[in-house]
Amino acid sequence: MGTTVRAPELPENVRAAVARLAVLGDTELARVDAWWRAANFLTVGQICLRSNALLRRPLTVTDIKPRLLGHWGTSPGLSFVYAHASRLIRHTGQRMIYLTGPGHGGPALVAASWLEGTYGEIYPQVGRDAAGAERLVRRFSTPGGIPSHVSVTTPGVDPRGWGAGLCAGARLRRGDGQPGPRRAGRGR
Repeated sequence: MGTTVRAPELPENVRAAVARLAVLGDTELARVDAWWRAANFLTVGQICLRSNALLRRPLTVTDIKPRLLGHWGTSPGLSFVYAHASRLIRHTGQRMIYLTGPGHGGPALVAASWLEGTYGEIYPQVGRDAAGAERLVRRFSTPGGIPSHVSVTTPGVDPRGWGAGLCAGARLRRGDGQPGPRRAGRGR
């Protein structure tokens, strides 16, 4: 027979905070869901569109990029984690680092940084408005624009340790209080 290991009891204030954060009210759930859907919309836009980013008119062939680069498969999950990490930051002030491997989630992390406003701080010509959304999708995966994978041009990315195992190693080296490889949203 194996031995049962029990986790230590959590202090009452921690148990209360966990219980409070475990349940999303209707308004907050709608807010997180809307952010997640917007991030996914922008992610698909970056991968597929070169114009008409907000679909203000019917799509035409000229709106579609001739070569689609960027991986959709990992993006909704990355955006989901980002949305909920941002919620945790908003409620608790928690400082955290969002660790992700290189590459495949590039458009999701770019969309998240654009939605939270960090992208525009680094690239002011890509503001959080309709014109900025157009620039964002047009720049993605184009020469001189945004690479199709997570890269040093993505705000908050630390380029050391590209790879899941190396990424975790980079996190362990960041115990010096310096900004880490990827900050989750500021809770906007």
